[in-house]
Amino acid sequence: MARFIFITGGVVSSLGKGLMAASLAALLQARGYTVRIRKFDPYLNVDPGTMSPYQHGEVYVTDDGAETDLDLGHYERFTGVNARQSDNVTSGRIYQQIIARERRGDYLGATVQVIPHVTDAIKAFALADTEGLDFVLCEIGGTVGDIESLPFIEAIRQLRNELGRENTAVVHVTLVPYISAAGELKTKPTQHSVRELTSLGVQPDLLLCRCEHPLPATERAKIALFCNVRPEAVIQALDAASIYAVPPQYHAEGLDAEVLRHFGLEAPPPDLARWTDILDRYNHPEGEVTIAVVGKYVGLPDAYKSLNEALVHGGLANRVKVAVRWIDAEVFEQDDSAITAQLEPMHGILVPGGFGERGSEGKIASVRFARERRLPFLGICLGMQMACIEAARNTAGVSGASSTEFGPTDEPVVGIITEWMSSEGLQQRSAQGDLGGTMRLGAYEAVLAGNSHVSRLYNGATRISERHRHRYEVNVAYRERLEQGGLVFSGMSPDGLLPEIVERPDHPWFVGVQFHPELKSKPFDPHPLFAGFIAAALRQSRLV
Repeated sequence: MARFIFITGGVVSSLGKGLMAASLAALLQARGYTVRIRKFDPYLNVDPGTMSPYQHGEVYVTDDGAETDLDLGHYERFTGVNARQSDNVTSGRIYQQIIARERRGDYLGATVQVIPHVTDAIKAFALADTEGLDFVLCEIGGTVGDIESLPFIEAIRQLRNELGRENTAVVHVTLVPYISAAGELKTKPTQHSVRELTSLGVQPDLLLCRCEHPLPATERAKIALFCNVRPEAVIQALDAASIYAVPPQYHAEGLDAEVLRHFGLEAPPPDLARWTDILDRYNHPEGEVTIAVVGKYVGLPDAYKSLNEALVHGGLANRVKVAVRWIDAEVFEQDDSAITAQLEPMHGILVPGGFGERGSEGKIASVRFARERRLPFLGICLGMQMACIEAARNTAGVSGASSTEFGPTDEPVVGIITEWMSSEGLQQRSAQGDLGGTMRLGAYEAVLAGNSHVSRLYNGATRISERHRHRYEVNVAYRERLEQGGLVFSGMSPDGLLPEIVERPDHPWFVGVQFHPELKSKPFDPHPLFAGFIAAALRQSRLV
């Protein structure tokens, strides 16, 4: 039977529970155990798919088409274990399922209540699909004390009783703030947070204490005394220079050893060679490139979390530091001179995914600059669509080229998709359907043209599988005109109807993809598109 580790947070939000869960899972994996990580989100949205990136950061997409919390990206990047639909659940999805069952009469006239019906549904989610696993780590979103998370805390309490304390552990991530005026670390917030959790019937077994200064033995003993844990179970978690330094750092502090001690397990020391190599490449780069990301949500880095990490991975592959310049695309719509001033010093230009018309003309202008100045260019999802519109307008003679996403147009180079083939058969959608259900989501195959640039990037592969999240597609009816203008369609859906990749053979490095390659990139396995893009940017830096 799998052992369960429940991860809660206290005092404040944004303490890094997701990174902690990913790091602990990576350490257990390095000791030879099989792991899976899950996320419980207390908000009432069914999933984050319709939430603004400014509210919730990026939406992470799994192979099976789930729109999930960005923490699942950390889980995958640290462990290499592909997340699934069953690894993320929200209060909204739990209540949606329960209400649907109540309407069908599944409860046989019973009064439907938070206990036991909601808590039973949460427990069923935690326990599902865990066969053959050694550890299942479950991160509870939010902060202990929030009213939204109470059903999840209660479900943990029940699971600990049902599975046995020997098969469960609770790790509470908390904050030990430093008061500069007093020159002291303060343990009282941690004490109050643990008291709040304990009052709900859940006693933590380990405390991971986030702090800006080292936690003295006296303060550690004080926390242990008042929070009813062993002093060795109070783990300090200092800020790290890189998220990829966190697993080795937590190992040095004894986190994984204390978890195994709790479960009465013995295992060989973890093999951290993978992390040693990553940190060596990260800390000792042999060059630097500067990449402009021209987007819409640049005010919040978490909106492009996976993209930023994939650029770092591309740097690791080439042993260079990647400096990212986040540029609001609207700036280029207000001041034409800003395009040259901001993009000319760059070694590469990336236009990422997004939704809506705002900033689209600035993105198109960025594509044109990259094409004309022969700067390495990577367009992702909407970025590829902007590349096709730019090509239609400026190299194919279609002056009115646009996207139906931006309003009615006589030249719909990009339009909404209403049907497509998937592994489950024909998928059909309506333009008037719910926003959360009209996109092409998850892994789809693409067929690569022989002797194309992207085929070489993928080591000669003829078929690839990548993750998608979009509502609009490039109109294949414009293919011939675009190719006459120099933009080659080098990747298509297996049925030949949906463009997946475009490139310019006459350009040093110009690629647009309809999918999101950043979602499959890992520090120990950089995505070939990002490795190739940064390699091209490195060559560009040597020409300047």
